[in-house]
Amino acid sequence: MGLLIKAILGAAVVVLIGFLAKTRNYYIAGLIPLFPTFALIAHYIVVTERGIEALRTTIVFGMWAILPYFLYLLSLWYFVGIMRLPFALGCAVLCWILAAWLLISLWSRWA
Repeated sequence: MGLLIKAILGAAVVVLIGFLAKTRNYYIAGLIPLFPTFALIAHYIVVTERGIEALRTTIVFGMWAILPYFLYLLSLWYFVGIMRLPFALGCAVLCWILAAWLLISLWSRWA
């Protein structure tokens, strides 16, 4: 039953994004996926398993994790101007993967 509820909520979010994409304020559709659903879950689990200090470290890492997403958006903005959408999305995801890998590597070395 829980899986069905999650599927319905996921479908509702997709419908909301589709609806917002058709409005005069279509750009708001880009904000909906950024609602911190998984962050809320992750933060709750970290604090219950590891404590407040681990949560604070996770929060700081999360702030740095904005950079790979920014690079994804920046590269997608560039790539959609020079290639077809499926390739642009794929290249932007690769940029995100590389940036995330770099972030994790640097964080592991210096944190």
